[in-house]
Amino acid sequence: GAAALESDACAPARERPPLLLPRPTHPRRAAGSRRASLLAGGAPACGAGRGAATTRYEFEQQRYRYAGLSEEDLKQLLALKGSNYAGLLERHRIHTKNVEHVVDSLRNEKIEVRLVKRREYNEETVRWADAVISAGGDGTMLLAASKVFDKFKPVIGVNTDPERSEGHLCLPVRYTHSFPEALQKLYRGEFRWQWRQRIRLYLEGTGINPTPVDLHEQQLSQEQHSRAHISERFQDQRSDISGPHLLPVRALNEVFIGESLSSRASYYEISVDDGPWEKQKSSGLNVCTGTGSKAWSYNINKVAHQAVEEILKIVTNDYNESLLYSPEEPKMFFSIREPIVNRVFSSSRQRGFSSKVCVRSRCWDACMVVDGGTSFEFNDGAIASIMIDTEDALCTVLLEE
Repeated sequence: GAAALESDACAPARERPPLLLPRPTHPRRAAGSRRASLLAGGAPACGAGRGAATTRYEFEQQRYRYAGLSEEDLKQLLALKGSNYAGLLERHRIHTKNVEHVVDSLRNEKIEVRLVKRREYNEETVRWADAVISAGGDGTMLLAASKVFDKFKPVIGVNTDPERSEGHLCLPVRYTHSFPEALQKLYRGEFRWQWRQRIRLYLEGTGINPTPVDLHEQQLSQEQHSRAHISERFQDQRSDISGPHLLPVRALNEVFIGESLSSRASYYEISVDDGPWEKQKSSGLNVCTGTGSKAWSYNINKVAHQAVEEILKIVTNDYNESLLYSPEEPKMFFSIREPIVNRVFSSSRQRGFSSKVCVRSRCWDACMVVDGGTSFEFNDGAIASIMIDTEDALCTVLLEE
């Protein structure tokens, strides 16, 4: 079956389809998979699990839905903001068409598909499916992966708008319009499993709040973000927990720690690989996986050609390449953003590989954000332990070309 994230309604399938692809129930042995979940274009799906990303057009529609704006009103409002209504609508149509192509391809193979919206994508949808397919871009893939804790449940990404979305985590873009070809490769076993390592997080200390704020659903100002954390704190009585508490998320790309107000320096203490604690002030801390080494971490640390003389370009390229590593390597890369160094604060290591990072907050209004989508309050007295456990690896596929 496939779970798909896209439309509101999903007709129940009447028959159990044949297995879609070998499910890695054991590293040396695979069994077939009957259901897939698809997450795509603003809604989740049923059978094979499929998830859909919310397009900008849908976002703008939902943003003003309570105002009762007509389509013409929305068009004029977007024009006042300098946005191209026709362009947004066209991108939405392209995305929707590609989502339908994926759903039809699965159902033509007698795969049971559950198409779900973003808000409907939950643990039950994931449990129901044998595989999860995200239809959107890298953000949709991160959202799809965030609910998957079964190491042997495959997650596959399809880029539904290759012209506007990079899709590093998705299948090659040629399969966007020829998804049946990708399915045939899966049937024939012309792929290998790729186990993308993920970061797990423990929180301890005084006044911690293990209840997250979902940033996928909210476009929050800094003040609204703070209020959301306060609201969650009073709704959850577990905020008095002082011992190490395993958080209910795994980071596929990175973990970021810093003040919510970006113009304010973040103050914390850090210990790398159980080394001595060091007081630091900076613009924040980023800890990434091999998957995330191509994302935010790379852009924090790379050297731009403009910053060096022509003669150093070769050195620059070699250095930038050294920032990237395999998603399957069980190690992390930490980056201190713009460290403040003076007689009070030091930064003996601004970046580097590690197996464990511990951070004690001395911040006033800080947060710890996982993959840009889930935020935890992280203020004075809270301690975060950041590490990789190979049991948290995300199962993805690499098709043979």
